Amino acid sequence: MITPAQCRAARAWLNWSQNDLADRARVSQSTVRDFERGRRTPITNNLDAFVKVFEANGVVLTTDPAGIADKDDARASA
Repeated sequence: MITPAQCRAARAWLNWSQNDLADRARVSQSTVRDFERGRRTPITNNLDAFVKVFEANGVVLTTDPAGIADKDDARASA
């Protein structure tokens, strides 16, 4: 899945605001804001939408350790 820290890092990597992510993932800006602040966990469909939008824009989420990587860098290390 995706953690709040990964979400913030991926947005920063892409130079996106919370509104940019919300628009692209088709969720409310409060969903992004509350998730990134750790106030609540969105429903699975919304979390999946975050991941899909990031991956479509070249960001891959890593799990060990949790983080992000450029899609091309992730392929090279696989």
